[in-house]
Amino acid sequence: MATRNGLVNVRSTIDRIKAGEKFPHRNDGSVFQDREGLLPKQSQGYYREYVHPTPGVNGPGAQRVIQGQNGELYYSPDHYRTFVPLN
Repeated sequence: MATRNGLVNVRSTIDRIKAGEKFPHRNDGSVFQDREGLLPKQSQGYYREYVHPTPGVNGPGAQRVIQGQNGELYYSPDHYRTFVPLN
């Protein structure tokens, strides 16, 4: 996918989510609160957040993939400031 920072390939993270595998971070797979209110309004617990590793950064970095209960996916390159629909 093209972002303002260039191309980002989130396929490995999406495959990991589908396989039920976890990134070693406490919030990977946890309920995403959407405190920013930037995603379509849903009930509490509808969205889950997953870490998308950032090259050159130790730890989780700022990139996330958010998944809704109906399978919709969103990419956030900047720790929830913006979201890009993936499907």
